[in-house]
Amino acid sequence: MPSPYRAIFTAPGTKGFSAAGFFGRMPLSMMGIGVVTMISQLTGRYGLAGALSATLAMSAAVCGPQVSRLVDRYGQRRVLRPVTLVAVAAVAGLLICAQQGMPEWTLFVFSVGAGCVPSVGSMVRSRWAEIYRGSSRDLHTAYAWESIVDEVCFIFGPIISIGLSTAWFPEAGPLIAAGFLLVGVFWLTAQRATEPVPHPKSQHTGGSALRSRGLQVLVATFVATGAIFGGVDVVTVAFAEDRGHKSAASLVLAVYALGSCLAGAVFGLLHLKGNPATRWLVGVVAMAVSMIPLQLAGNLPLLAVALFVAGLAIAPTMVTTMALVEAHVPRTKLTEGMTWTSTGLAVGVALGSSAAGWVVDAAGAKAGYAVPVAAGALAAVVAFLGYRRLAGPASTGGRREDERHPRTDEDEHVA
Repeated sequence: MPSPYRAIFTAPGTKGFSAAGFFGRMPLSMMGIGVVTMISQLTGRYGLAGALSATLAMSAAVCGPQVSRLVDRYGQRRVLRPVTLVAVAAVAGLLICAQQGMPEWTLFVFSVGAGCVPSVGSMVRSRWAEIYRGSSRDLHTAYAWESIVDEVCFIFGPIISIGLSTAWFPEAGPLIAAGFLLVGVFWLTAQRATEPVPHPKSQHTGGSALRSRGLQVLVATFVATGAIFGGVDVVTVAFAEDRGHKSAASLVLAVYALGSCLAGAVFGLLHLKGNPATRWLVGVVAMAVSMIPLQLAGNLPLLAVALFVAGLAIAPTMVTTMALVEAHVPRTKLTEGMTWTSTGLAVGVALGSSAAGWVVDAAGAKAGYAVPVAAGALAAVVAFLGYRRLAGPASTGGRREDERHPRTDEDEHVA
């Protein structure tokens, strides 16, 4: 491990909560694609599979920020454990209904419950932020490390989920994903020493973190970015099946994540100067442009190469996004603010996977790659329009404002 990464793990407890976060985040890459694989195997209907995946994502989008807001007020352990048990029970109901061929509406009902999962990545990043709040360099490295962990999940998650569902039984992928969630959350919440202490009630304002204009730009852009990811996932599975190698979809998607992982590892070693909003804008545009070659790939090896190159822009953009969230969101709402970006992605994944599923059913797998191309173009447009909000002064009590104008306890109460 390069020295900057080794340095951040000298703080007590960091290895433990980061490892727990890895397990807790595996369902992020396994559940949606696992449901797509399961339903497509049981029914052969990609439209239904995409719609259920979209329902999962939309449920997470609605519930995630609310869960994180409760976490900011009451702590991770008190909130995450009961929420996780509800989500796991709903996954069990979804699998039983799918296996027994029960009415479609039951699948959607349990998908709503299964989507009520906590944003484990936000919980882990809030712990890093608490430890390294005074050191932007260490915090940059920590965020880069967690981005690498995210991508490792996306490398191995689809392989495990699709592989088990195709080689073992259709419900295996989502089942194992639920197991990872249960283990990860309970392991993370057992580590009380590094858990951020909830802020006093007097410091919590009634409004949402989404009142920040900078955060609004990030979330809106990430809706379109999530549509890229959702579209790529669904269409890649269909593309691989068209060529008689459905199980290879997991490997192709793993290559996509590998490109992001390698880029994130290098990015974390850099000590970049200048406005992070500019780096973020460049990253969003790069993700958009990288979708164009996907339509030209005529076979799985070429598709894998195109996706590897496309992945290079993801992790650096995500790392920069977390720095911008911390700069534009009040400390008392940091976990919620980070979760809102995940929510934007989840909404986008829902829209992208659903749209891609219908396009695949109507026009074939290769035509489906038009969905991530269109989503990328939209992300770039939104990022350009909102750039000034991110590049300008933060006005919500985030870290950037705190450094310019140190606050008193009275100021924190009034903000």
